[in-house]
Amino acid sequence: MRKVIMFNLITLDGYFAGLNGDISWHQVDEEFNEYSIHQLQTSGGLIFGRITYQLMANYWPTKQAKDDDPIVAELMNSLPKYVFSKTLNLVGWNNTQLLRGEAVEEMKVLKQQPGKDLFVFGSANLSQAFIQNRLIDEFRIMINPIILGDGRPLFINNGEYLKMNLINSKTFKNGNILLDYQLI
Repeated sequence: MRKVIMFNLITLDGYFAGLNGDISWHQVDEEFNEYSIHQLQTSGGLIFGRITYQLMANYWPTKQAKDDDPIVAELMNSLPKYVFSKTLNLVGWNNTQLLRGEAVEEMKVLKQQPGKDLFVFGSANLSQAFIQNRLIDEFRIMINPIILGDGRPLFINNGEYLKMNLINSKTFKNGNILLDYQLI
């Protein structure tokens, strides 16, 4: 069975996006891009909720993305993508499959298919459903050294403790820290 790995950037105070979805605070540099390329090269597919899918699909296929970051753009555009949405009717981004059924059940099926691990980028609402049903196998959380004070939290407390085991960490030169956890 392949793993589902959630990767998100967050602030020190736990937000994955600022007010109105602002992510301009993300510290992305050459070292981050090298990590992203390696991560994408190990991926068997990308998992998105509707909002994150639309943001990604509006950027990565563009000339600007291909000019600014050709390796990441090539990987993002060529990898299989799975979009969980009950409101979208069409997906136009290359190699994308729309999954309109119940997300938890659809993810259980995807995990059973042969192939490399699946990565969830962004998609906090979708991730929350997967977390509650213990479908996320690994959490890769990159903490950016900034405090927003307000925004969208990555983890929503549903009254249940989620104990985790740190399996890896990496400090980046720009101050970002990657923490890699598995649920206990």
